[in-house]
Amino acid sequence: MQKRQLGAGPLEVSELSFGTWLTVAGGVGREQAIRCIHAALEYGITLFDTANQYGAGQAELVLGEALKSFSRDRYLIATKLFFPVGDEPDRGLSAAQIEKQLNRSLERLGVDTIDLYQCHRYDAETPLEETLGALDKAVQSGKVRTLGFSEWTAEQIDAAAELTSAGGLTPFTSSQPQYSMLWRKPEATVFAACARHGIGNLVFSPLAHGVLSGKYVAGQAPPPGSRAASEEMNVFMETAGRHYRSDYLLEAVAQLKPIAMDLGLTMPQMALAWVLRRPEVASAIIGASRPEQIADNVKAVGVKLSAEVLDRIDQIVGGVVVRA
Repeated sequence: MQKRQLGAGPLEVSELSFGTWLTVAGGVGREQAIRCIHAALEYGITLFDTANQYGAGQAELVLGEALKSFSRDRYLIATKLFFPVGDEPDRGLSAAQIEKQLNRSLERLGVDTIDLYQCHRYDAETPLEETLGALDKAVQSGKVRTLGFSEWTAEQIDAAAELTSAGGLTPFTSSQPQYSMLWRKPEATVFAACARHGIGNLVFSPLAHGVLSGKYVAGQAPPPGSRAASEEMNVFMETAGRHYRSDYLLEAVAQLKPIAMDLGLTMPQMALAWVLRRPEVASAIIGASRPEQIADNVKAVGVKLSAEVLDRIDQIVGGVVVRA
């Protein structure tokens, strides 16, 4: 496993990180989830991403349980807040909400400090100054080491950087956008905004919600047990009006298989190598329901795709890519 610096901050992260949304909140049993987390550690993954919302707090509980027997310097924990947790109605990034949800996350995770605390979305109903001040207080208290956000626009990133600089507050050093061969929106403005302000990117859904694994076939029902076959999980496979299981998209993805075979790679390995080719990307977040999926994914680390291969990929999927 190789590591990269996460923006201008102090964290060095594994090029692949492990996300708990699919594993814990997606219906995988507790024991199996813990086996996957342990396998991730075994294969050199050091960053584990979760959120207070996932499974109404269960993801944090399971992650904390899985990691408690390991030395604290062996792993980094990233969690998030914004959305309601379970049946609770409150949400957002107010100072009161940050203080409450941070303390609850620390308790569920069973740690004294969260390595990366992230705003799960932008809160347009709370003054940005209030949010940034509360996050800085969390860092100064020692409960949080570094700060990040997920799915913020370039304008929101610039505004936050200006306020933290002017006020002497703790700056953001991490962004978590969706990014894959099929979803390239961050390339338009977000990557550049992050580069301007010393912010690294932890990208989620690098396999496009599993589509780039090649498991889905045009005109056929999704395999039993897959994300697309789950009513609970497949809602996220339709984004911005583009269904990830549409025949025209799956037909394009199927044409990528010969390229992967020529390279001696699996489809997931090629998709992850494609994401990691970008210097703006510090780590790609993977999910897994079985340890062997992690064993396959980690082989993408260190793989370099030639300009010719990248051109072939673009020729095949160019017509189905979401850009801006």
